[in-house]
Amino acid sequence: MFIYSLPIFFIHIQLGSPLELFAIILLLMAVLYAVTAFDPSFNGEGEPLFSLSLYRYLLYGLIGNLKLWVAFWPFFILLNISLFITDWLAVHGKFTVSSWDEIHFILVTPIIFWTIVVWRNSINTSLPLSGALARLMTVFVYFEFALKLLIRKDYPRIFFSCQDILLDYAACF
Repeated sequence: MFIYSLPIFFIHIQLGSPLELFAIILLLMAVLYAVTAFDPSFNGEGEPLFSLSLYRYLLYGLIGNLKLWVAFWPFFILLNISLFITDWLAVHGKFTVSSWDEIHFILVTPIIFWTIVVWRNSINTSLPLSGALARLMTVFVYFEFALKLLIRKDYPRIFFSCQDILLDYAACF
């Protein structure tokens, strides 16, 4: 997350400085910490992570019966890998602009599901700070998608390798 979009945000778009963004992050973290409850006595539902079927994992996550780290980390790692590969391919001219759009559109539904799962399971931790940090990371994902939408709409020639894309050259303007 933010490997390609945050430098464009600070260098080319210049809507804010890193210090202002850091202040906003601290304020948001304080608010999320204040509103996130936690249950240190929660032991989790069912078997360990690798013995759960996919159906039970998704069901327990949606209900809110998983430990926070079990609900948060698997999708977070897969999301970041997919975002990095997609952005890397787009920057190096291996993806067209419309293919980049389609990949991000495909990721929207799992991100909404993951947000619900993280917010419901953020109380299932022994550390209240970890629940607030998990919620903050879900907010960061939406900020990343807003930045990518802004880059796609107003700054496509900065992000995409438009001289290498012959089939979708008109999307760079």
